[in-house]
Amino acid sequence: MPNHSSKKMLGADRRKQLLEWLETSTRPLTGNSLASKASVSRQVIVQDMSLLKAQGQPILATSQGYIIMKNNEAGQTVQERIAVSHPSDPDSTLQELYLIVDHGGKVLDVSVEHPVYGDITASLMIESRIGADRFIENMRRTNASMLSELTAGVHLHTIEISSHAQFNVLLDALQKHGYLIDEDD
Repeated sequence: MPNHSSKKMLGADRRKQLLEWLETSTRPLTGNSLASKASVSRQVIVQDMSLLKAQGQPILATSQGYIIMKNNEAGQTVQERIAVSHPSDPDSTLQELYLIVDHGGKVLDVSVEHPVYGDITASLMIESRIGADRFIENMRRTNASMLSELTAGVHLHTIEISSHAQFNVLLDALQKHGYLIDEDD
């Protein structure tokens, strides 16, 4: 394959190459790294990703970079939604994320209910303490607000975990630490 690092790649060819890079990568690829590989600006990559998503490609923009959603061949994991609440500060959020990943969970997203916009969901894809640390570092560095600030700390997460039994262990831990919103409340 020719080295494209010194020559600007054109539209369709570039998008085909972006898909190939995403499909063969074992980790998220940042817009900046893709822009550098394709010799275009990050904004061009953002537009390309929007076009690819519009064509039905299962591309997800996470806080760590772009990924392509691959089918879980074995179908061995369980996905569940949880309703949680805690103060909307980085330290509380980090402790919540640690608790989830330490119990084998992967935090796929966060959702809040906005009075005007309805449900707002952001992809997270956090599966380790390192991922949680990176997310919080990014929030602090950019001085961004937590989505849960819109709802006084109440939010939902979609969790991917190995089994229903493991999910129940996670629920118990979240309840014990006061994060889980009780259905009786």
